Amino acid sequence: MTGKISAPPTALSTTNFDEIDRAITSLHSHRDRWVKTSISQRLDYLQDCLDRTLDIATAWATASCQAKGIDHRSVLAGEEWITGPIATVRNIRLLMTTLQANGQLAPPKIYQRPDGQFVAEILPANAIDRMLYLGYRGEVWLEPGTLPTQGKIYREPTTAKVALILGAGNVSSIVATDVLSKLFSENQLVIIKMNPVNAYIGEYLAQAFAPLIQAGFLHIVYGGVDVGEYLCQHPQIETIHITGSHRTHDAIVWGTTSEQQQRKAANHPRVSKPITSELGCVTPIIVVPGKWSKSDLTFQARQVASTISNNASFNCVSGQVLVTASGWAQEAEFLAAVRRELAAIPPRPAYYPGAQDRYQAFLDRYPQSEALGTRTPEIVPWTIIPDVPTVAGEYALTEEAFCGILAQVSIESDSTPDFLTTAVDFVNDRVWGTLSCSVLIDPQTQKQYHQEFDSAIANLQYGAIGVNIWSGMIFYFGSTTWGAYPGNTSTDIGSGTGFVHNSYLFDRPQKSVVYAPFRIFPTPAWFANHKNLLGLAKQLLKLEANPTWKNLPLVILAALRG
Repeated sequence: MTGKISAPPTALSTTNFDEIDRAITSLHSHRDRWVKTSISQRLDYLQDCLDRTLDIATAWATASCQAKGIDHRSVLAGEEWITGPIATVRNIRLLMTTLQANGQLAPPKIYQRPDGQFVAEILPANAIDRMLYLGYRGEVWLEPGTLPTQGKIYREPTTAKVALILGAGNVSSIVATDVLSKLFSENQLVIIKMNPVNAYIGEYLAQAFAPLIQAGFLHIVYGGVDVGEYLCQHPQIETIHITGSHRTHDAIVWGTTSEQQQRKAANHPRVSKPITSELGCVTPIIVVPGKWSKSDLTFQARQVASTISNNASFNCVSGQVLVTASGWAQEAEFLAAVRRELAAIPPRPAYYPGAQDRYQAFLDRYPQSEALGTRTPEIVPWTIIPDVPTVAGEYALTEEAFCGILAQVSIESDSTPDFLTTAVDFVNDRVWGTLSCSVLIDPQTQKQYHQEFDSAIANLQYGAIGVNIWSGMIFYFGSTTWGAYPGNTSTDIGSGTGFVHNSYLFDRPQKSVVYAPFRIFPTPAWFANHKNLLGLAKQLLKLEANPTWKNLPLVILAALRG
């Protein structure tokens, strides 16, 4: 159940610049102390943070629901539990598991591809994982030519730095897990500048991470563009991490739109300190042609629709470009199923600023747009744009919608192998961004064209690839890496640089790939029609905090009720 967007919980007042200076000076003075903090002490901090996150999970999720116009008692509220406190708890626990192994946790399997590239299988990690994620396989691919080394900060002495995190405004666990990555994976003390869109989450982060704040390793501040500008330019801020738009990145690094070209040509950035970033993507979903049953068509159409509706489509991993084969005998039937499934999902309040303007920009360019609901001042309806041209520079292929838009393109191909090659080249070359993508393929087709499919996955230039699974789950898993495909530069930043999560602490990951069954059972938690999502979330929180055989049956039972 959804309703009007109510006033969000009260955020703390904007921090003044004197307070910011004191906070940064304090962090700077605690750098050596953090470096000397033992693994045992770090584990104590993490356990305390985990316990505190459990204590405030209900309040945290309820606040998120209130801000997004969701009834906190409804099934849909489970989404905010999973993308907030649950993802945070899971990330904390996985880091603890790694630290308990002295930063050298061995993955279940490491193998070399025929070309010599190392791949680490990291999911399922144990017997409980195998039961919870039946038939899944998760991998971290390491950059070609590198060895599978892990946990550099525990092998070599280092000096801690002070990092600024410019927080995301959409998913509440992003900033929490960014903090954990910077502190525990990269040895960087952190000052967070909360995004004004979800500044209310700062209150709960302050409670969850109170031990780190009290020890002088973390600080939270609030404010708008002026505060962000001040922090980025502050001489004691040594690194920056941005989650947001590539335009925001370029404004920070290269200045106003009018001066960017000149500054880039002269290689004269406004900010030259190291920056990591996650800056969005026009996320493609590649549908490999095969012989699908009617229930297969419905299931995968429901999966596509759910990638759009999750979080009202205010995700950098929301499906935006559906890539099908023009010669596929079931193409029209599948597209009809996608329309049907999207139309059946209740509308969500468009809580994120600018949604209506972004939506209108697509309507202005694509008169063939099909709105599957009624537009109101508070609602952006789920909308399909059929027959989008595949030409370079096409608006729907190069502009992230960040609202409920799904563009559909048909790729001409002579065969399934030809489609795999052509579709991969198309998304690599003409669809903006390299953060994540999904590939849908039935087991018979995958088996028949195993080598061609393997080559397609190897050639996809995305940091996260979901096979028969929404790529957003790769963010959730935590043991998988999360970040753009390597190779972006400050002058052409794309989806960003660097990575977070990576609980195994691989030194040079290239991308993560998660394979799931073509028909996942029971109903996946990210499916919009899950009937027991809130019940599942409450049981999943217990399991993620304490993954024991005692806690597993209640999760399975809740999932079966979905």
